[in-house]
Amino acid sequence: MTYVYILQSIAHPAEIYTGLTDDLRNRLKEHNAGESVHTRKFMPWRLVTYLAFSEPAKAVAFERYLKSASGRAFANKRLR
Repeated sequence: MTYVYILQSIAHPAEIYTGLTDDLRNRLKEHNAGESVHTRKFMPWRLVTYLAFSEPAKAVAFERYLKSASGRAFANKRLR
């Protein structure tokens, strides 16, 4: 399975991060350990939502959508 996930910073609740992984538990640990340059500044993170896809290409397309303006609006209204 490939997961698309949304994280929210605990220290800075306005900060949201959307990502893609095959190992969700390990990836969240990496974000909270400061191993990601993009999320290090706003640690710690909590998992808000995740969706599992059996086809990686669909997961990539959905992550790309969530990072667009309409995708962010959708996520704010329906996924958080």
